[in-house]
Amino acid sequence: MKKRYLWLISAGWLCSGMVQALTLDEAKRQGRVGETLSGYIAPVKQDAETQDLVKRINMGRTEKYQEVADNNHIALDEVARLAGQKLVTRAPAGEYVRGINGQWLKK
Repeated sequence: MKKRYLWLISAGWLCSGMVQALTLDEAKRQGRVGETLSGYIAPVKQDAETQDLVKRINMGRTEKYQEVADNNHIALDEVARLAGQKLVTRAPAGEYVRGINGQWLKK
């Protein structure tokens, strides 16, 4: 009986972590993060979950930008800047983007 109970608690704990993990799309829809011209997302809200998501997404983007930069023999910053311009331009209505002046705008 104890093993069964412990197994249920463990399974519930694992599933709750997966269910509660914030995704980038959810964070954008909730107005917690926004795209910037730098090619990276930035937090609009300053809670720990949002900060963790921003860190994780930006680390992944840096890796991808570096691959593109290496393959095309251009600087990482240039790839990130070009990506940032596209991401800000293509952001759908209702999402936040950071403008040239550093202020958040809701599209």
